[in-house]
Amino acid sequence: MTATTDIKDFSLPTPTGRPSQRGEPTWELACQFPQQGEWTEEQYSSREFEGIVEYVDGKLVFHSMVSRRHQDIWELLYDLLRGYARPRRLGKVYSAPMRLRIREGIQREPDVALAGLDQLGSVSGPLEGAKLVMEIVSESKVDRERDLVEKRIDYAHANIPEYWIVDPETETITVLTLPAGQTEYAVHGEFKPGEMANSKLLDGFTVDVTACFAAGKETQA
Repeated sequence: MTATTDIKDFSLPTPTGRPSQRGEPTWELACQFPQQGEWTEEQYSSREFEGIVEYVDGKLVFHSMVSRRHQDIWELLYDLLRGYARPRRLGKVYSAPMRLRIREGIQREPDVALAGLDQLGSVSGPLEGAKLVMEIVSESKVDRERDLVEKRIDYAHANIPEYWIVDPETETITVLTLPAGQTEYAVHGEFKPGEMANSKLLDGFTVDVTACFAAGKETQA
Protein backbone atom coordinates (compact mmCIF):
# COMPACT_ATOMS: atom_id res chain seq x y z
CA MET A 1 0.00 0.00 0.00
CA THR A 2 1.37 3.42 -0.95
CA ALA A 3 2.02 5.74 2.02
CA THR A 4 -0.29 8.74 2.10
CA THR A 5 1.12 12.25 1.78
CA ASP A 6 -2.01 14.02 2.98
CA ILE A 7 -1.21 17.37 4.59
CA LYS A 8 -3.08 16.19 7.68
CA ASP A 9 -0.05 14.03 8.46
CA PHE A 10 1.96 17.17 9.20
CA SER A 11 1.68 19.25 12.34
CA LEU A 12 2.41 22.54 10.54
CA PRO A 13 0.57 23.95 7.49
CA THR A 14 2.57 24.83 4.39
CA PRO A 15 1.97 27.76 2.00
CA THR A 16 1.09 25.31 -0.80
CA GLY A 17 -1.37 23.32 1.29
CA ARG A 18 0.58 20.12 0.68
CA PRO A 19 3.91 18.59 1.76
CA SER A 20 6.99 20.27 0.28
CA GLN A 21 8.29 18.76 -2.95
CA ARG A 22 11.78 18.27 -4.36
CA GLY A 23 13.19 21.59 -5.56
CA GLU A 24 11.01 23.65 -3.19
CA PRO A 25 11.94 25.10 0.19
CA THR A 26 11.38 22.60 3.00
CA TRP A 27 8.20 24.36 4.07
CA GLU A 28 7.60 22.16 7.10
CA LEU A 29 10.90 23.40 8.55
CA ALA A 30 10.64 26.99 7.31
CA CYS A 31 7.18 27.39 8.84
CA GLN A 32 8.62 26.71 12.30
CA PHE A 33 10.37 30.11 12.18
CA PRO A 34 8.90 33.64 12.27
CA GLN A 35 8.64 35.54 9.02
CA GLN A 36 11.37 38.11 8.30
CA GLY A 37 10.59 41.27 10.21
CA GLU A 38 8.52 39.45 12.83
CA TRP A 39 11.27 37.94 14.97
CA THR A 40 11.22 38.93 18.62
CA GLU A 41 14.46 39.57 20.47
CA GLU A 42 13.66 36.58 22.69
CA GLN A 43 13.29 34.29 19.66
CA TYR A 44 16.56 35.55 18.20
CA SER A 45 18.42 35.16 21.50
CA SER A 46 17.16 31.62 22.02
CA ARG A 47 18.68 30.29 18.77
CA GLU A 48 22.17 29.66 17.52
CA PHE A 49 23.02 30.39 13.89
CA GLU A 50 25.79 29.43 11.51
CA GLY A 51 28.00 32.44 10.84
CA ILE A 52 27.31 36.06 11.81
CA VAL A 53 23.61 36.85 12.16
CA GLU A 54 22.53 40.15 13.71
CA TYR A 55 19.10 41.28 14.90
CA VAL A 56 17.63 44.62 13.81
CA ASP A 57 14.03 45.51 14.67
CA GLY A 58 12.49 42.12 13.96
CA LYS A 59 14.76 41.18 11.06
CA LEU A 60 17.70 38.80 10.92
CA VAL A 61 20.71 40.31 9.14
CA PHE A 62 22.95 37.64 7.59
CA HIS A 63 26.60 38.48 6.89
CA SER A 64 28.62 37.23 3.96
CA MET A 65 31.20 34.54 4.63
CA VAL A 66 34.44 36.31 5.51
CA SER A 67 37.55 35.91 3.38
CA ARG A 68 40.91 34.65 4.61
CA ARG A 69 42.19 38.22 4.21
CA HIS A 70 39.48 39.42 6.59
CA GLN A 71 40.34 36.64 9.04
CA ASP A 72 44.06 37.44 9.03
CA ILE A 73 43.45 41.14 9.69
CA TRP A 74 40.99 40.21 12.44
CA GLU A 75 43.59 37.97 14.12
CA LEU A 76 46.18 40.76 14.18
CA LEU A 77 43.75 43.33 15.61
CA TYR A 78 42.35 40.94 18.20
CA ASP A 79 45.83 39.98 19.40
CA LEU A 80 46.97 43.61 19.62
CA LEU A 81 43.92 44.82 21.53
CA ARG A 82 43.89 41.85 23.87
CA GLY A 83 47.62 42.25 24.49
CA TYR A 84 47.04 45.88 25.43
CA ALA A 85 43.88 45.49 27.53
CA ARG A 86 44.59 42.31 29.48
CA PRO A 87 47.65 43.39 31.52
CA ARG A 88 45.95 46.72 32.25
CA ARG A 89 42.76 44.96 33.40
CA LEU A 90 40.60 47.13 31.20
CA GLY A 91 37.99 44.45 30.62
CA LYS A 92 37.63 41.60 28.14
CA VAL A 93 38.22 41.48 24.41
CA TYR A 94 35.75 39.47 22.32
CA SER A 95 35.37 38.65 18.65
CA ALA A 96 32.42 37.72 16.46
CA PRO A 97 30.26 35.80 16.83
CA MET A 98 29.56 37.68 20.07
CA ARG A 99 26.34 39.64 20.40
CA LEU A 100 26.31 43.23 21.60
CA ARG A 101 23.04 44.90 22.57
CA ILE A 102 22.71 48.35 21.00
CA ARG A 103 19.26 49.01 22.40
CA GLU A 104 16.05 47.04 22.77
CA GLY A 105 15.44 45.65 19.29
CA ILE A 106 19.02 45.74 17.96
CA GLN A 107 21.90 43.37 18.60
CA ARG A 108 25.09 43.63 16.55
CA GLU A 109 28.17 41.38 16.31
CA PRO A 110 31.32 43.51 15.94
CA ASP A 111 34.47 41.85 14.64
CA VAL A 112 36.35 42.88 17.80
CA ALA A 113 35.00 44.48 20.98
CA LEU A 114 36.55 45.61 24.25
CA ALA A 115 33.95 45.45 27.03
CA GLY A 116 34.39 46.68 30.57
CA LEU A 117 33.63 44.27 33.39
CA ASP A 118 30.41 46.17 34.07
CA GLN A 119 29.29 45.63 30.46
CA LEU A 120 29.49 41.84 30.27
CA GLY A 121 25.87 41.10 31.15
CA SER A 122 24.81 37.55 31.96
CA VAL A 123 26.96 34.59 30.97
CA SER A 124 24.44 33.47 28.34
CA GLY A 125 23.34 36.93 27.18
CA PRO A 126 24.80 39.63 24.92
CA LEU A 127 27.31 42.23 25.95
CA GLU A 128 25.51 45.21 27.42
CA GLY A 129 27.96 47.77 26.06
CA ALA A 130 31.55 48.24 24.95
CA LYS A 131 34.41 50.69 25.33
CA LEU A 132 35.73 50.16 21.81
CA VAL A 133 34.59 48.20 18.76
CA MET A 134 36.33 47.37 15.47
CA GLU A 135 34.83 46.35 12.14
CA ILE A 136 36.78 45.02 9.18
CA VAL A 137 34.83 46.13 6.11
CA SER A 138 33.87 43.29 3.79
CA GLU A 139 33.78 43.51 0.01
CA SER A 140 30.10 43.61 -0.94
CA LYS A 141 28.11 46.83 -1.31
CA VAL A 142 25.67 45.69 1.39
CA ASP A 143 28.50 44.93 3.82
CA ARG A 144 30.18 48.27 3.18
CA GLU A 145 26.94 50.17 3.74
CA ARG A 146 26.37 48.33 7.01
CA ASP A 147 29.86 48.95 8.43
CA LEU A 148 30.42 52.49 7.12
CA VAL A 149 26.94 53.92 7.68
CA GLU A 150 24.51 51.79 9.68
CA LYS A 151 26.87 50.61 12.39
CA ARG A 152 28.41 54.05 12.71
CA ILE A 153 24.95 55.28 13.72
CA ASP A 154 24.18 52.28 15.92
CA TYR A 155 27.43 52.28 17.88
CA ALA A 156 27.18 56.02 18.50
CA HIS A 157 23.61 55.64 19.78
CA ALA A 158 24.84 52.85 22.04
CA ASN A 159 27.30 55.37 23.53
CA ILE A 160 30.37 53.34 22.57
CA PRO A 161 33.26 55.82 22.96
CA GLU A 162 35.41 54.60 20.06
CA TYR A 163 34.77 52.85 16.73
CA TRP A 164 37.56 51.65 14.43
CA ILE A 165 36.67 51.04 10.78
CA VAL A 166 39.33 48.95 9.08
CA ASP A 167 38.87 49.06 5.31
CA PRO A 168 41.06 46.68 3.26
CA GLU A 169 39.73 48.11 -0.02
CA THR A 170 41.08 51.61 0.64
CA GLU A 171 43.78 50.42 3.07
CA THR A 172 42.55 52.95 5.61
CA ILE A 173 41.94 52.68 9.34
CA THR A 174 39.44 55.32 10.46
CA VAL A 175 39.23 55.94 14.19
CA LEU A 176 35.98 57.55 15.31
CA THR A 177 35.40 58.99 18.76
CA LEU A 178 32.23 60.13 20.50
CA PRO A 179 32.35 63.64 21.97
CA ALA A 180 30.79 63.97 25.41
CA GLY A 181 27.03 64.38 25.25
CA GLN A 182 26.90 63.75 21.48
CA THR A 183 25.21 61.01 19.46
CA GLU A 184 27.39 61.30 16.33
CA TYR A 185 31.00 60.26 15.97
CA ALA A 186 33.80 62.67 15.13
CA VAL A 187 36.84 61.56 13.12
CA HIS A 188 39.89 61.23 15.34
CA GLY A 189 42.08 60.17 12.42
CA GLU A 190 42.20 58.48 9.03
CA PHE A 191 45.40 56.46 8.86
CA LYS A 192 47.12 55.07 5.76
CA PRO A 193 50.05 52.68 5.18
CA GLY A 194 53.24 54.15 6.61
CA GLU A 195 51.33 55.59 9.59
CA MET A 196 50.40 54.36 13.04
CA ALA A 197 46.68 54.40 13.81
CA ASN A 198 46.22 55.48 17.39
CA SER A 199 43.42 55.43 19.93
CA LYS A 200 42.17 58.53 21.69
CA LEU A 201 40.53 56.42 24.40
CA LEU A 202 43.38 53.97 25.10
CA ASP A 203 46.57 55.85 25.77
CA GLY A 204 49.45 54.26 23.87
CA PHE A 205 47.38 51.76 21.87
CA THR A 206 48.49 51.87 18.23
CA VAL A 207 48.25 49.74 15.09
CA ASP A 208 50.82 49.78 12.31
CA VAL A 209 48.63 50.30 9.22
CA THR A 210 51.16 48.77 6.84
CA ALA A 211 51.45 45.63 8.97
CA CYS A 212 47.70 45.43 9.37
CA PHE A 213 46.93 45.24 5.66
CA ALA A 214 50.07 43.22 4.90
CA ALA A 215 48.67 40.54 7.19
CA GLY A 216 45.61 40.39 4.96
CA LYS A 217 47.74 39.89 1.84
CA GLU A 218 49.85 37.02 3.11
CA THR A 219 47.27 34.40 2.16
CA GLN A 220 47.06 35.80 -1.38
CA ALA A 221 50.70 35.16 -2.20
